[in-house]
Amino acid sequence: MAADTTDIDDIREQARRWLADDPDPASRDELTAVLDGLPASAPELADRFAGPLTFGTAGLRGPLRAGPNGMNLAVVTQAAAGLVTWLAAQGGTGPLVVGYDARHGSRQFAERTAQVATGAGRPALLLPRPLPTPVLAYAVRHLGGVAGVMVTASHNPPQDNGYKVYLGAELGGELGAGAQIVPPADAGIEAAIRAVGPLAQVPLGEPGQVLGDDLVASYVERATAVIDPDGPRDLTVAYTPLHGVGAAVLTAAFASAGFPVPGVVPDQAEPDPAFPTVSFPNPEEPGAVDRLIALADSTGADLAIANDPDADRCAVVVRDERDGWRMLRGDEVGVLLADHLMRRGVTGLYATTIVSSSLLRAMCAARGLPYDETLTGFKWIVRAGGGSAPLVFGYEEALGYCVAPEHVRDKDGITAALTVAELAAGLKTQGRTLTDRLDELAAEFGVHHTDQLSARVDDLRVIADAMARIRAATPATLLGQPVDSVRDLLPESDVVILRTAVARVVIRPSGTEPKLKAYLEVVEPVVDGDVRTARSRAAQAVAALRGEVAAALGL
Repeated sequence: MAADTTDIDDIREQARRWLADDPDPASRDELTAVLDGLPASAPELADRFAGPLTFGTAGLRGPLRAGPNGMNLAVVTQAAAGLVTWLAAQGGTGPLVVGYDARHGSRQFAERTAQVATGAGRPALLLPRPLPTPVLAYAVRHLGGVAGVMVTASHNPPQDNGYKVYLGAELGGELGAGAQIVPPADAGIEAAIRAVGPLAQVPLGEPGQVLGDDLVASYVERATAVIDPDGPRDLTVAYTPLHGVGAAVLTAAFASAGFPVPGVVPDQAEPDPAFPTVSFPNPEEPGAVDRLIALADSTGADLAIANDPDADRCAVVVRDERDGWRMLRGDEVGVLLADHLMRRGVTGLYATTIVSSSLLRAMCAARGLPYDETLTGFKWIVRAGGGSAPLVFGYEEALGYCVAPEHVRDKDGITAALTVAELAAGLKTQGRTLTDRLDELAAEFGVHHTDQLSARVDDLRVIADAMARIRAATPATLLGQPVDSVRDLLPESDVVILRTAVARVVIRPSGTEPKLKAYLEVVEPVVDGDVRTARSRAAQAVAALRGEVAAALGL
């Protein structure tokens, strides 16, 4: 009991020191209420002070709450101060460009970041309103920013927010100009954040320059230029931004490109930080696109498109003659976009990640195009090939696509949607669909069926034990065939890759959630043009593979 009392006293003292330095009256009141609830509130208080949010290659992300282990004005002030100090230490010149979505706290955090920058003598350019993440990524390049900050938690739950950092050409180099940071920049910024003194001593300047709508118009103009200006435009599209910030920019881009303006799900059209109609604001989650499918049905749409709340991801839902409406997998959209660009004559490097389908590799090999694969994350994809060839397309299976790296060097759900629409409209003139084109690719390269085994845990030791188990007792066979290749990416990354002649398994802990993930793929040849039978065989094989991998991991 004495130890418990000592622990509570220690955390109470940490909280009092935090309160004395917290610049936000609302979060001070929130933390005071938790303190007043002691000793019953001790577990909650301990969690808030379990440690600071760590600044990594994805920046900061966490729940909106007072204390160092949450997103709040104090944490953002410290992060901004550390960032501008690091930028100065690197000799970086130019303005800091700041964008934000419509989540709780986003605008306040963005404005505080701009004030910290100007207080340190650096110009700050603030986007004019809540806008998609790709607009911020574009603005860093377009405006010559030394860096960019995007306040967003992407498709996290409503109670979260986040803080992503991009570097301009001066510090990011040619491959990282307008891209998310990679090591060692993340560690350098984290160290600078930890070195920030009392927040009362962080100078705050003017709010910075609020940019005009000409920036958004410029983004839309450049996005429109991604597709053929003379291509077919007869296409009916249903769309949802999932209560996020994508609708105004996406509909403007479609109109500018000459497409009919998509119909938008009415009760999901406007930004709403509560995300009231979805249990989880991610288009991949069950039920998230039910309203979109209903709209597509009622309007006779040719296809349906969803962005995640910050519009850097793009989900595509198609009408399947056999199964009704279904969402295409990220791998399916990725290879459709790559194939479309190849057929348009776009030459250069095509890239994806180690957990994505191997179909893109096969396509590039057959068509004599350079290919590379990277660790997961667009921060790696946009640096694929190390400059050996110019990147022209990159994708990841988690619905992220970069169809124009010189426009936005990150995933961009707006230009991806435009390019999907261009492809679908062209196929429509021939009486064909996206699923028809997928069948043609399968007939040419075989069915590449992908799926995931994902296990959410309460105890992270379960993940560590499973990774140790697969390394110590690697299966000799999968689906009755010998495992002929085993790659362990330690120490660079906690990833194990197993291959047979027709199957591949990539096992890794999630980088953002308490999950262990195994990415499964089976390649099934198409015999006598019978794609449907090959798909059925591949699906059965992946189901069996899932069971074998789960057993090998002890799940």
